[in-house]
Amino acid sequence: MSTRVQHALEQLKTTGVRITPQRHAILNYLMESMGHPTADEIYRALEPQFPSMSVATVYNNLKMFTNAGMVRELAYGDNASRFDANVTDHYHIICEACGTIRDFNYPSLSDVEERAGLDTGFQVNGLRLELYGVCESCRPS
Repeated sequence: MSTRVQHALEQLKTTGVRITPQRHAILNYLMESMGHPTADEIYRALEPQFPSMSVATVYNNLKMFTNAGMVRELAYGDNASRFDANVTDHYHIICEACGTIRDFNYPSLSDVEERAGLDTGFQVNGLRLELYGVCESCRPS
Protein backbone atom coordinates (compact mmCIF):
# COMPACT_ATOMS: atom_id res chain seq x y z
CA MET A 1 0.00 0.00 0.00
CA SER A 2 1.38 3.40 -0.99
CA THR A 3 2.01 6.21 1.45
CA ARG A 4 -0.63 8.28 -0.36
CA VAL A 5 -3.25 5.64 0.42
CA GLN A 6 -2.01 5.27 4.01
CA HIS A 7 -2.14 9.06 4.50
CA ALA A 8 -5.66 9.22 3.06
CA LEU A 9 -6.84 6.39 5.32
CA GLU A 10 -5.38 8.13 8.37
CA GLN A 11 -7.10 11.36 7.33
CA LEU A 12 -10.42 9.53 7.13
CA LYS A 13 -9.88 7.85 10.51
CA THR A 14 -9.23 11.19 12.23
CA THR A 15 -12.64 12.41 11.02
CA GLY A 16 -14.32 9.33 12.50
CA VAL A 17 -14.90 7.51 9.22
CA ARG A 18 -14.87 3.73 9.58
CA ILE A 19 -12.49 2.07 7.13
CA THR A 20 -14.38 -0.84 5.60
CA PRO A 21 -12.65 -3.27 3.25
CA GLN A 22 -14.73 -1.88 0.35
CA ARG A 23 -13.87 1.74 1.21
CA HIS A 24 -10.20 0.85 1.44
CA ALA A 25 -10.32 -0.96 -1.93
CA ILE A 26 -12.11 1.93 -3.70
CA LEU A 27 -9.64 4.47 -2.37
CA ASN A 28 -6.68 2.24 -3.20
CA TYR A 29 -7.98 1.68 -6.75
CA LEU A 30 -8.34 5.42 -7.33
CA MET A 31 -4.98 6.39 -5.90
CA GLU A 32 -2.93 3.55 -7.34
CA SER A 33 -4.32 3.72 -10.85
CA MET A 34 -4.19 7.53 -11.01
CA GLY A 35 -6.60 7.19 -13.91
CA HIS A 36 -9.91 8.96 -14.19
CA PRO A 37 -12.39 6.11 -13.79
CA THR A 38 -16.16 6.29 -13.62
CA ALA A 39 -17.99 4.80 -10.64
CA ASP A 40 -19.09 1.94 -12.87
CA GLU A 41 -15.49 1.21 -13.94
CA ILE A 42 -14.44 1.10 -10.28
CA TYR A 43 -17.35 -1.19 -9.48
CA ARG A 44 -16.50 -3.57 -12.34
CA ALA A 45 -12.82 -3.67 -11.33
CA LEU A 46 -13.57 -4.45 -7.68
CA GLU A 47 -16.67 -6.63 -8.07
CA PRO A 48 -14.69 -9.91 -8.30
CA GLN A 49 -13.11 -9.18 -4.88
CA PHE A 50 -16.36 -7.87 -3.38
CA PRO A 51 -19.29 -9.68 -5.05
CA SER A 52 -21.79 -8.30 -2.52
CA MET A 53 -20.71 -4.67 -3.07
CA SER A 54 -23.23 -2.51 -4.92
CA VAL A 55 -22.70 0.36 -7.35
CA ALA A 56 -24.40 2.56 -4.71
CA THR A 57 -21.58 1.71 -2.29
CA VAL A 58 -19.06 2.95 -4.84
CA TYR A 59 -21.04 6.17 -5.46
CA ASN A 60 -21.48 6.84 -1.74
CA ASN A 61 -17.78 6.39 -1.07
CA LEU A 62 -16.80 8.59 -4.02
CA LYS A 63 -19.11 11.31 -2.71
CA MET A 64 -17.53 11.05 0.73
CA PHE A 65 -13.98 11.17 -0.74
CA THR A 66 -14.96 14.19 -2.84
CA ASN A 67 -16.46 16.01 0.16
CA ALA A 68 -13.29 15.26 2.13
CA GLY A 69 -11.19 16.86 -0.63
CA MET A 70 -9.38 13.61 -1.47
CA VAL A 71 -10.89 13.18 -4.92
CA ARG A 72 -12.20 15.54 -7.60
CA GLU A 73 -15.32 14.77 -9.57
CA LEU A 74 -14.98 15.59 -13.25
CA ALA A 75 -18.48 16.04 -14.69
CA TYR A 76 -18.86 16.04 -18.46
CA GLY A 77 -22.44 17.02 -19.27
CA ASP A 78 -24.62 13.99 -19.92
CA ASN A 79 -21.76 11.50 -19.62
CA ALA A 80 -20.90 9.72 -16.39
CA SER A 81 -18.66 11.64 -14.03
CA ARG A 82 -15.06 10.59 -13.76
CA PHE A 83 -13.03 10.76 -10.57
CA ASP A 84 -9.50 12.07 -10.15
CA ALA A 85 -7.40 11.25 -7.09
CA ASN A 86 -4.80 13.84 -8.10
CA VAL A 87 -6.10 16.92 -6.27
CA THR A 88 -3.03 19.05 -7.00
CA ASP A 89 -3.36 21.83 -9.58
CA HIS A 90 -3.08 20.21 -13.00
CA TYR A 91 -4.88 20.08 -16.31
CA HIS A 92 -6.31 17.38 -18.57
CA ILE A 93 -6.03 16.34 -22.19
CA ILE A 94 -8.83 14.15 -23.50
CA CYS A 95 -8.80 11.83 -26.51
CA GLU A 96 -11.77 12.55 -28.75
CA ALA A 97 -11.67 8.98 -30.11
CA CYS A 98 -11.45 6.75 -27.03
CA GLY A 99 -12.11 9.15 -24.14
CA THR A 100 -8.77 8.58 -22.39
CA ILE A 101 -7.95 11.41 -19.99
CA ARG A 102 -4.36 12.20 -19.14
CA ASP A 103 -2.99 14.69 -16.64
CA PHE A 104 -0.44 17.29 -17.62
CA ASN A 105 1.24 20.02 -15.65
CA TYR A 106 1.56 23.60 -16.71
CA PRO A 107 2.29 26.74 -14.73
CA SER A 108 -0.65 28.12 -12.78
CA LEU A 109 -3.17 30.23 -14.64
CA SER A 110 -3.94 32.33 -11.55
CA ASP A 111 -3.45 35.51 -13.60
CA VAL A 112 -6.28 34.36 -15.91
CA GLU A 113 -8.51 33.69 -12.90
CA GLU A 114 -7.69 37.11 -11.41
CA ARG A 115 -8.34 38.90 -14.71
CA ALA A 116 -11.63 37.07 -15.22
CA GLY A 117 -12.75 38.13 -11.75
CA LEU A 118 -11.82 41.75 -12.37
CA ASP A 119 -13.45 41.88 -15.81
CA THR A 120 -16.68 40.15 -14.80
CA GLY A 121 -17.12 40.95 -11.12
CA PHE A 122 -17.25 37.22 -10.39
CA GLN A 123 -15.59 35.66 -7.38
CA VAL A 124 -13.57 33.00 -9.19
CA ASN A 125 -13.47 29.75 -7.22
CA GLY A 126 -11.53 27.59 -9.62
CA LEU A 127 -10.45 26.75 -13.11
CA ARG A 128 -10.65 23.59 -15.17
CA LEU A 129 -8.56 23.47 -18.33
CA GLU A 130 -9.14 20.65 -20.78
CA LEU A 131 -7.48 20.13 -24.12
CA TYR A 132 -8.91 17.79 -26.73
CA GLY A 133 -7.14 15.75 -29.38
CA VAL A 134 -6.40 12.20 -30.48
CA CYS A 135 -4.04 10.03 -28.43
CA GLU A 136 -1.15 8.04 -29.90
CA SER A 137 -3.11 4.76 -29.65
CA CYS A 138 -6.01 6.13 -31.71
CA ARG A 139 -4.02 8.13 -34.26
CA PRO A 140 -3.50 6.36 -37.58
CA SER A 141 0.15 5.37 -38.16
